[in-house]
Amino acid sequence: MKTTDMSRRQFIHGAAAAITAPLIIPASVLGGAGRAAPSDRVTLGFIGMGWICLRRHVPIFLADDPADGGGHEHTPMPDVQVLAVCDVDVNRREAAKEMVEEAQGECVAYNDFRDVLERDDIDGVVIATPDHWHAIAVIEACKAGKDVFCEKPLTLTLREAQRCIEAVRMHERVFQTGTQRRASSRFCHMVELIRSGRLGDIHKVEVSIGDPSYWCDLPEEPMEPGLDWDLWLGPAPERPYHPILSPSGVIHEPPQWRRYREYAGGRHADLGAHLYDVAQWALDLDHTSPVEIIPPADPEAVRGVRCRYETGVEFVHAPGASAWGPGNEIVVFHGSAGTLTVDRSAGLRSDPPELAEQPLSDDEVFLERVPGINRNWLDCIKSRETPVADVEAGARNAAIAILGNLGYWNRRSFRFDPENWRFVDDAEANTMCLDYVRRDPWQLPEV
Repeated sequence: MKTTDMSRRQFIHGAAAAITAPLIIPASVLGGAGRAAPSDRVTLGFIGMGWICLRRHVPIFLADDPADGGGHEHTPMPDVQVLAVCDVDVNRREAAKEMVEEAQGECVAYNDFRDVLERDDIDGVVIATPDHWHAIAVIEACKAGKDVFCEKPLTLTLREAQRCIEAVRMHERVFQTGTQRRASSRFCHMVELIRSGRLGDIHKVEVSIGDPSYWCDLPEEPMEPGLDWDLWLGPAPERPYHPILSPSGVIHEPPQWRRYREYAGGRHADLGAHLYDVAQWALDLDHTSPVEIIPPADPEAVRGVRCRYETGVEFVHAPGASAWGPGNEIVVFHGSAGTLTVDRSAGLRSDPPELAEQPLSDDEVFLERVPGINRNWLDCIKSRETPVADVEAGARNAAIAILGNLGYWNRRSFRFDPENWRFVDDAEANTMCLDYVRRDPWQLPEV
């Protein structure tokens, strides 16, 4: 890091702390981690002010009504103070700053996420950058003593996933992955039915979601004014600007950078972080990964990869869902006593029907419900308990899609060691597939 950069950030950090310290005292200052400030407020910074953050997270954390910008029900959060927002696009960060200041008062807008992390008056950060930035921001936030909420999919690579777990554990951070279905009554009931043994022994889970990503081939277009394009790219390969990757101004639609391997794992990883996650959760697989990845026989196929676990159960990337748009995202559990299907629109249904329709008895499994994953994270910051979608759950569900994508991209099978996060007897895969060549200076941080 250049000396001039450090001096600049230290100056901004000192000035910002001087402005905000009389207003809010962070919980971490008063007696260490886990003790709330007298105001009982958790102080937050936002990193990445794109579509999901401005549409969902900012309305939730600033809310004084029962629904956010996406129509999701949630609990108001009067115990939050947002002190900082950050984005590499000046229009997005200024729009976020205005939203916060209209609701809560003064908020500082930054271009560089490191300026947010250097502030001692911030307890936690919400990370909603493009996927290729997640791991660096997560690790540096943990090292800076911040609790972390990070959007899904948690990481772009397997080595990133492993290192995020290590960083959260080493620095004893409260970490939540943005997988909202763990707070959904429908999906909680699905887990209850499966863990109660209604389906018998599960041997296969079909997950219908979209396609894996592919290499970016976009042509150069004129640069958007007010965008720090070099910082948007970060560790990704240098390439000319195109507005599909970072649209001009405030973003009102889901981002299309998810299509490209340099930045994301496609719709397969995007929606997979939700639907593989509920399958992993239901089968109590949050602390492991598939041990074998088997690509489809058709060398052109973008559906059909199989991820097999040590228990013998297989997760299958099934056909049916739209390649890139929403709709038809479905999970089907196949057990010895029947099947259970869950999707976002039609709810739960089973074959035979009574498996899902018959109420749970007192001796079956009941899950404790949480009032939304954002609220759950805040409550756990105060209690220092583990949130419902902890870092390993996020890392392991990201790994399913990562491993499946490697099967598609390489058109070969792999054997994987979940405990050590390495491929088995496969020097080529351990050299080429655990991570990627990063652009300096954005190497993956040590924890």
